[in-house]
Amino acid sequence: MKPCILLIEDDQDMRDLVGGHLEHGGFDVQRAEDGIKGQALALQYSPDLIVLDLMLPKVDGLTLCQRLRRDERTSGIPILMLTALGGTKDKVTGFNSGADDYLTKPFDLEELQVRIKALLRRTDRAPLSSSSHNEILNYGPLTLVPERFEAIWFDGPVRLTHLEFELLHCLLQRHGQTVAPSLILKEVWGYEPDDDIETIRVHVRHLRTKLEPDPRKPRFIKTVYGAGYCLELPTGGQLEELQDVLAKARQNREDTSNDEEERATA
Repeated sequence: MKPCILLIEDDQDMRDLVGGHLEHGGFDVQRAEDGIKGQALALQYSPDLIVLDLMLPKVDGLTLCQRLRRDERTSGIPILMLTALGGTKDKVTGFNSGADDYLTKPFDLEELQVRIKALLRRTDRAPLSSSSHNEILNYGPLTLVPERFEAIWFDGPVRLTHLEFELLHCLLQRHGQTVAPSLILKEVWGYEPDDDIETIRVHVRHLRTKLEPDPRKPRFIKTVYGAGYCLELPTGGQLEELQDVLAKARQNREDTSNDEEERATA
């Protein structure tokens, strides 16, 4: 069965060009010209991947991306965002809304297809399902669960996005070592762009929010300035002390979240 791609793009010429190229490349392509139809088709077809334009009528791409991520029926579908906005802040906004990858117009159609294939490979979990005996899925308080894109962190489950899982998996394989951004981009994203370091930074920040007691002062996912990132996990006597620290931090976040909800409904 051909992989199904949902292309949400308001420009008909671009829609026809990209859609035709992807169909020629062996994909089944569904097309939508606005955000409302795009969301409806996503629910109807449950595509393997969504190519989403940012500037859409009725519902813009960022809002649609956030809606798709909040809906359990579409939350796991990889999203590749297309946009004419190529600044660093624009990319950060796109990733923060839930996009898995970001391609700036004008783009090469072959590069688009390479990125789509890389996203589909990650979603299929091919690297982990064919794991070698040397692969690390557990160290200290951290256990990765590939089947659910989940981490067990100090005995508690933490839900991760596909990319967060892949990034954490990449760092865990080299626990205690500094991992260069170029290696992370190649292993996690499947390509080596020369200007997408911000891509890694955004997802590292998301991971820290989920794993660190204080994301502003990371203890576990450390930045080695000028060299990359290093995952350092506690063992032995450190575990009990840190478990209490994490429990208090988690409770503080829940209290803050509840206070914000109360203010919003007041």
